[in-house]
Amino acid sequence: MNNDKRLIDITWDEFQPLSLPAKIPYCNRNGCPYHVLIAQQFDRAMLDDLGILATKIRRIAKSKAGMLFLSSLLEHKRAMLYFSQPSSRTFLSFYAACQILGMKTAELRDSTTSSEMKGESQEDSVRTFSSYFDLLIMRSPIQGFAEKMAWLLSSTERPVPIINAGSGKDQHPTQALLDIYSLQRSFEKTGGIDGKTIVFVGDLLRGRTVRSLSFLLTNYRNVRQIFVAPPQLQIGPDILEQLDAAGVTYEVHHEFEPVIPRADAIYMTRIQDEWDKDGESKKLDTSAFYFTARHLALLKPQAVVMHPLPRRQEIATDVDRDPRAIYWRQARNGMWIRVALMATIFGRAPEVAAYYEQTLG
Repeated sequence: MNNDKRLIDITWDEFQPLSLPAKIPYCNRNGCPYHVLIAQQFDRAMLDDLGILATKIRRIAKSKAGMLFLSSLLEHKRAMLYFSQPSSRTFLSFYAACQILGMKTAELRDSTTSSEMKGESQEDSVRTFSSYFDLLIMRSPIQGFAEKMAWLLSSTERPVPIINAGSGKDQHPTQALLDIYSLQRSFEKTGGIDGKTIVFVGDLLRGRTVRSLSFLLTNYRNVRQIFVAPPQLQIGPDILEQLDAAGVTYEVHHEFEPVIPRADAIYMTRIQDEWDKDGESKKLDTSAFYFTARHLALLKPQAVVMHPLPRRQEIATDVDRDPRAIYWRQARNGMWIRVALMATIFGRAPEVAAYYEQTLG
């Protein structure tokens, strides 16, 4: 049964206060993502399908013929990268993903070069850009801005899909997708993600990557989540309430070392002091929550250490050469899962699967 709903049929005042699960039917079409706004719109089947598709795409891309095929899939489409919040990794990951699919791209990374300097609202700017492009990829410090634009554009003559590349302190759904894909690949020979223990460390209160990934992990069976942070930066009650509702087992700790031997994956995060008002985070001593080379001896042989990057001191550079440190692989995985996501949004996944079977299957 198709439960999809249309944003054009609901007012913003009705849509905005909806619970995250209630927003899902407005994001997806026919069981696939259309707008990518919240992590909650991805269920287990979608995550499995996207991971399989990403792996097929990266194998196809190993040959020149494969790259030419991929670059033909969306060569008739244009994408706008509207990044009003500083970014390098996410921006370049999406930019490279668009190139792989043959999409023409344009960017706005500095609002001082746009008509916003003349007093134009961000909403009007983005609505203008939607007239020129087939996809908007948006990163904003404003919570819910991607949702607002998806709703606003739904009533225009030319609505286009929107991908949320990070909004405020709440959501970063494609980062969560690349994290899940990285876990899928890391555990493909050890039973998958089901039954694993994931330890989150650092600034869990304000880290939107943690918020999004924590929820996506509820799609897997018997996953234990452990949150380790100073009391001032511990995971928020809203996330714990979601985990309670999903029946997920979790623990909250203020000491790092004792939980390291239990981890199948350790997800390190930096202090998100860009959200500080008075520099309060810089006053905290967080050194007890750093991962150093000494901790490698405590880590399971098949465990992995992750980080959404950029890092500061929270992972020592001498950890980088250990094969269990996969944060550089995470970054590359992000490009491939975003290729898979955009191919899915535009309905090209069946073509990829057919080409794979004909050439590599």
